[in-house]
Amino acid sequence: MNNSHYRNEKAASGHMRKLKELMHKSDNRTCADCGAPDPKWASVNIGVFICLKCGDVHRSLGEDISKVLSVIVDEWSEGDIDSMIEVGGNSYANSIYEAFLPKGYTKPKSNSSHEERSKFIRSKYESQEFLKPSLRIVSTKMSFNYSNPQKSLNYRIDSNSSNKSVEMREFIGDLKVVVRRGSNLAVRDMFSSDPYVVLTLGEQKAQTTVKKSDLNPVWNEELKFSVPQSYGALKLQVYDQDVFSADDIMGEAEIDLQPMITAATTFGDPELLGNMQIGKWLKTNDNALINDSIVNIADGKVKQEVFLKLQNVESGQIELDLEWTPLDD
Repeated sequence: MNNSHYRNEKAASGHMRKLKELMHKSDNRTCADCGAPDPKWASVNIGVFICLKCGDVHRSLGEDISKVLSVIVDEWSEGDIDSMIEVGGNSYANSIYEAFLPKGYTKPKSNSSHEERSKFIRSKYESQEFLKPSLRIVSTKMSFNYSNPQKSLNYRIDSNSSNKSVEMREFIGDLKVVVRRGSNLAVRDMFSSDPYVVLTLGEQKAQTTVKKSDLNPVWNEELKFSVPQSYGALKLQVYDQDVFSADDIMGEAEIDLQPMITAATTFGDPELLGNMQIGKWLKTNDNALINDSIVNIADGKVKQEVFLKLQNVESGQIELDLEWTPLDD
């Protein structure tokens, strides 16, 4: 085996490993359309994992709308895998394709009939009834028309005065987080707690002030972050301040930023649009959301209210407001 062939095989196996890792994310362990567990098929150009029954309906739409591949059996090109990874899977795709799902609308379930399944899938992807009309794709190739976030990259320079070195970092936007309030927080002192909130994005960290003896604190404090090209979840921790010992943890949660940033990128300049809903972060069993978190354009800004149930603690909720601002080209 020559070196070139070995490198090609290694690269291919690396791409498949990335696909399997994406498939094993919590939101991708159920079918994007009917919720059936353990889907082993995918619509490559839509970017969702689907079950066998929904896959049959997707095939009937034609490859120009939905190109269906088996994760187990079929051979995938690097381009196919990159398309799936770019979207991020079911939660992110559904935040767009189901953003305007009518209130009370019943999605098909794993045991639904072929007719129910077909009607929903055709409405969702072929007619695109649950997207905002201005977003409906009229080209022959069905895929997300995301503008590339990298196109809006800007560079910021951090100077280290001790060694005069310059660090170049790529950022795609700014995130403003207003920590509104907490409720029913856990007791960590004798009868109460002295809580404060710490937010972390990569290496960036910011925190609120301490609220003395308050299990239902109101902060209304603004914390700001620069969002890098490769961003992860915004991590939230609540602590009880102690004077004579280490501060006690009072719960934690993670905020998934991708639904907000993806929706904002899809719609473009919010200052040119009226007030409207553009997406949502869906509540699942694996995240800390109390209910679905809606992404809106309000007064020319991309905003999102987030209500979180703190994890790994006996009680406590946190309310946040997020505001996203992309960097200028």
